[in-house]
Amino acid sequence: MKKFKFRMQTVLNMRENELEARQMEMAKILSTLNTQKEKLQSILQAQQENKRNLEELSTADELDILQVQMHQGYVIKLNNDAVNQERIIANTENILKFKQKEVLEAHKKVEVLKKLKEKQEKEYYKEFLQAETKEIDDITSARFRLNDAGIN
Repeated sequence: MKKFKFRMQTVLNMRENELEARQMEMAKILSTLNTQKEKLQSILQAQQENKRNLEELSTADELDILQVQMHQGYVIKLNNDAVNQERIIANTENILKFKQKEVLEAHKKVEVLKKLKEKQEKEYYKEFLQAETKEIDDITSARFRLNDAGIN
């Protein structure tokens, strides 16, 4: 008897490739998200540093209005940058959730075919074992009949 061959192996291979591609897309998005979070952290650090600089200016003996205005303008810019970066992060997280659903669906499709393959393989070997058992029984019966007939 021939070795088991899954008839839908090409479909299974295609679905596994699709799953792998989706996982790679999700990994890229996750990497992008991490980069965006790092950018937000640097904006927040710049805000803290600017705040310290502004406090130092306000405690100085002479108050330089021009520098204070520049720092206040920088505060506004950093706040806008932080808000925009938070929006970008939220959008990227939504895209990541969508990609996670796609990966889950692709994974389910692969698992369905793997279970089908496993079931068909078990059935194939069960039939193989039954055929082998029947063949052994037939040989045994033939020998028994030959022995009963007195032929050796």
